[in-house]
Amino acid sequence: MIKCVFAIEDEKKKKRERERERMEMVEDVVIVGAGIAGLATAVALKRAGIRSLVLEKAEELRTTGSALTLFPNAWLALDALGVSHKLTSLYASNTKPRVVHRKVLLMALADELPHNSIRFSSKITAIETKTQEGSSISVLHLDDGTTIKAKVLIGCDGVHSVVGRWLGLGEVVDSGRSAVRGLSLYPQGHGFNQEVNQFLTGGTRAGYVPIDDKQVYWFVACRSKVEELATDPKEIQKEITEKFAKNFPERFKDIVENSDLSTLSWAPLKFRYPWQVLFGNLCNENITVAGDAMHPMTPDLGQGGCSALEDAVVLGRHIATSFIQNGGLIVPKEMPKLLAKYVQERKWRVTLLIAGSYMSGRVQQGGSVLKFLRDVLFYKFLLPRVFAKLMNYDCGKLPSVPEFGELDKTK
Repeated sequence: MIKCVFAIEDEKKKKRERERERMEMVEDVVIVGAGIAGLATAVALKRAGIRSLVLEKAEELRTTGSALTLFPNAWLALDALGVSHKLTSLYASNTKPRVVHRKVLLMALADELPHNSIRFSSKITAIETKTQEGSSISVLHLDDGTTIKAKVLIGCDGVHSVVGRWLGLGEVVDSGRSAVRGLSLYPQGHGFNQEVNQFLTGGTRAGYVPIDDKQVYWFVACRSKVEELATDPKEIQKEITEKFAKNFPERFKDIVENSDLSTLSWAPLKFRYPWQVLFGNLCNENITVAGDAMHPMTPDLGQGGCSALEDAVVLGRHIATSFIQNGGLIVPKEMPKLLAKYVQERKWRVTLLIAGSYMSGRVQQGGSVLKFLRDVLFYKFLLPRVFAKLMNYDCGKLPSVPEFGELDKTK
């Protein structure tokens, strides 16, 4: 009888130890956020044979925002990531910027990752750092009790980044403007030319561009207060057609009327002050940020998603180079230096993009006072000579990988 009791207690002890092991994980690289920046960074690392774990607090891939515009710099980054071919076959190529469905882009990136690379419903409650064998490692605590240790922690968790707050980055600020975005459907075909169209009147800017023969992506950017923004799709549609687009051509109103209501969103345009990016703490030991977690910007140059893809390639290149040079190992003591190099390479460019995007929005929607600057300085000089170069930037390639770095895709 006594032996039986000891056996039961021993089994209970072993069970508790197994449960504890399941709740304690150790990873080379942990990426927080399964958006464009997070998934693209995971793909960049995978190209070098580096496994990463992506933590996403939502239950599935989030597709907030119906579509986004990808300029040449984004396509160069997608080339480096090896996924551009998945998109070029789906979207028209006779417009310089191509509009793609956000969900399609996310799925194209996610499909490149090994099975179980993304852990959904994973909310971080605390981040701490510890020293292990002379090097810093991150310890993440999740709301389900799981603890994850990481040699590298990358925050790609958006404008309200948990990782960014841990680094001490300032909160985003309201630009005083907001934007409505949506997709319009024409089952019988819309008949529009495959080109970007834009309208500007009374401080409100709007535009549209066909995605294909039956879908059109459109937007309206206007001055408004957060508390004034409608949330019901039908109310959004009504307010745009009756108020903000009343002086625009009838074809634009028709596009709004043909919107798929499920794609409509109205949100304030927020950004991070450029000097907070330029002089802020963008990395600390083995922790850094990318995408909107680093450099949220207004959409006036269409560079939010584009620059996130660039971040992924540059960060992936720095980590992968170290990984390859060390025979296929992530060496913790090297991480602070290489993350600092990544930040140094990115911060000047993204600071310029934040400032340029903000200035672009202010000048284009500034009313009659800024009309001269808009018509002469912006459209005739800055846009074709300065901003065009920013949109054609090449972030470079990922390093070639020897055999030991090959990572088989297991789906």
